[in-house]
Amino acid sequence: MRLVVVGPCASGKTTLVGKLRDSGVNAFNVAQEHSGVKKLWQKKCPDILIMLDASMAAIRQRRNVPWGEERLMAQHERLVDARANADLYLYTDNLTADEVLAAVLAYINKSDGVDNGSNNCRRP
Repeated sequence: MRLVVVGPCASGKTTLVGKLRDSGVNAFNVAQEHSGVKKLWQKKCPDILIMLDASMAAIRQRRNVPWGEERLMAQHERLVDARANADLYLYTDNLTADEVLAAVLAYINKSDGVDNGSNNCRRP
């Protein structure tokens, strides 16, 4: 099973992917928020697509970013397709990294790695 995580900067993607890999999950972070390629996330052919999200206030608490709400809105625009196709969406503002991990692991266990066909992956 291949799991892909997308989301705006400082939403918790890198932390989650590290924890998932430590748990034995084949997980990847796709920097969709920086790409104009709307389906960049599909290049990893995920069985499960997770989208994390965070408010500007939470992002600023987590990281010293030199940008503001306009950049976050642009990142959300780049993530529209990923959000529409996400198997699980988590708003991480009030969640710890371990709570995010637990929610994703619970989803994986519930879905039992079954391909739900939502990713429409087409390998070349």
